[in-house]
Amino acid sequence: MAARLLLLALLLLSGCGGEGAKPPAKGEPAPTFQTDTLGGGRVTVPGGFRGKVVAVRFWADWCPYCRKEIAELQPVYARLRGRGLEILAVNVAQDRDTVRRFAEPLGIRYPILLDPDGATARAYGVQALPLTLLLDRHGIVRGKIVGEATAEVFEGQVRGLLDGN
Repeated sequence: MAARLLLLALLLLSGCGGEGAKPPAKGEPAPTFQTDTLGGGRVTVPGGFRGKVVAVRFWADWCPYCRKEIAELQPVYARLRGRGLEILAVNVAQDRDTVRRFAEPLGIRYPILLDPDGATARAYGVQALPLTLLLDRHGIVRGKIVGEATAEVFEGQVRGLLDGN
């Protein structure tokens, strides 16, 4: 079963049928998307977060690095949210119940977004998980973290954007 899920996720991420996009480059506007949150709301990214530094994190419960990283970023979020940081954890190609079972025990307070068919991941050119794109206060891509990052590395990059660097 795990092998099937992995294959499905890889196919969704690869953009089968030519639907995949090139990842946005540093200095380019982030692609706009609308999606539901795990909590039942609906958000527009990046437009609904103008004026904030946004980390758009793509993840799935089968990703061996995602559990640790998603939990380690909670204290960073708690410290820097008041300065304008928003972390958006975009779950790729999993249903709401699976996402809830994974996320609730971790006590995550930042928004968890749902991408059940992988369309947002394809629009962002995601080819591996975890992937984090860092957006400035105007929705422009200013950095990218491919793979697992420590809380210290993440916080260092985010603080630079919060400070206007």
